[in-house]
Amino acid sequence: MAKKGNRVQVIMECTEHKESGLPGTSRYITTKNKKNTPDRLERKKFNPILRKVTVHREIK
Repeated sequence: MAKKGNRVQVIMECTEHKESGLPGTSRYITTKNKKNTPDRLERKKFNPILRKVTVHREIK
């Protein structure tokens, strides 16, 4: 029998891309454990449109 987990899928969106005014978005999908990290995730990920590593924050 499968365990009921606390892991949920989250969408991470680039914070610098919104301010740049360029079309498109940079988003990543990942999972997190809600029990261990109840607040929003913040990670440095590669943005292919800006072609550099930027801060991505969890949305929703």
